[in-house]
Amino acid sequence: MKNQSFRFLWIGQSMANLGDVFYIVGIISVLYSLTESPFALALVPFINMFGRFISGMISPWLLNRFPLKTLLVYSQVCKTALLVVLSILLIFETTSGLFIILMFVGSIAFLDGWAAPASHAMLPRLVPKEQLVKANSFFSIVSETVNLGGWALGGVAVALTSGQFVIFGTVGLYIIATLMMFGIYDPTPFRKKEMEGKRSSELTEGWQIIWRNPLFRSLHVIIIFEAIANVVWIASILYIFVSEVLGQTEAWWGYINTAFFLGMIIGGVICSRFVRGIEDNLQRLLILFSFGISVVTLLFGVTSIPWIAILLVIGNGIVQQLKGIVSETILQKSATTEELPKIYSVQSALISLLFGISSLSFGAIAELWDVRITFILAAILLGLGALFALIRRRDFIMTTE
Repeated sequence: MKNQSFRFLWIGQSMANLGDVFYIVGIISVLYSLTESPFALALVPFINMFGRFISGMISPWLLNRFPLKTLLVYSQVCKTALLVVLSILLIFETTSGLFIILMFVGSIAFLDGWAAPASHAMLPRLVPKEQLVKANSFFSIVSETVNLGGWALGGVAVALTSGQFVIFGTVGLYIIATLMMFGIYDPTPFRKKEMEGKRSSELTEGWQIIWRNPLFRSLHVIIIFEAIANVVWIASILYIFVSEVLGQTEAWWGYINTAFFLGMIIGGVICSRFVRGIEDNLQRLLILFSFGISVVTLLFGVTSIPWIAILLVIGNGIVQQLKGIVSETILQKSATTEELPKIYSVQSALISLLFGISSLSFGAIAELWDVRITFILAAILLGLGALFALIRRRDFIMTTE
């Protein structure tokens, strides 16, 4: 945990994540002032998802040819360059076209799509295996703290200045992130892997790794259930729930988001305090927390009392964080250094695709029927994922040995 490269990684990733939040807040502000169209705002997460999905699909090709550090550095350098150009165009009002702005959003998301797997895969290279739970907990606490404060600070910054200025200010955070990435030393030697004439096979390499290994396969079945179900926590569905079920103003939407991030931070702290107990019970805790997420989601969906809803959201954040750290540690302990980046690439592409499809599906359900049905359906899906984990529990035994 005192490794200097690990310090560069978490500081650099924190600056990059904070910059991503500020930049999205700024983009939303700019688009709203230009179009005043909810549909235009909805295009931002969709384009973001699409860019990450495409990037995740081609990541294996990049991971076979470039070291993880190179991918991290080039991704951040290119993101910084794109943001500089976009900032200049917006500040000097050279462009006001929706298509051009969304093109920048997609390009930055594309670069993030292969940087995120590289960042996740880098962590277990920089810390000993016995410290992975502690390292993942620390990384998660920092990440959720950035998210918790970033949206609030970004909103204040936009209110005091403008969306254009916030985007320009984000360049500074990206520059710091880039410098931090340059300082990382990857102790794992890189071996370039050429697969001439087999590009299609190369692009599916990560999928093949997951399919052939029972642990990876079972873990990703659970991830699929969760990726579909967790869409109920997106802004559009929560906004309807707050208004129609809780009978509260928009302010409560903000309270619920804050409560969730607070729960995530608490979950990270719990993990860091009980490292040994978690390390010794990864398999059991994966199953327990999977059922816990299902129960909390169901209880939230059927409640109409605001303060109980807040407590349940905090509980959901705690359980989500605990389960995420356990799942991450299982994967990091079981995969080789060569397999891990490709597995994370598949995860990124898979979650992005399912998020986009599920957002539309659950949004339609919330509009056509009662919004509470979406949470009940989500709880059922999460319960099925937990039941699958229980039935296939033997697949996870190797991680606890």
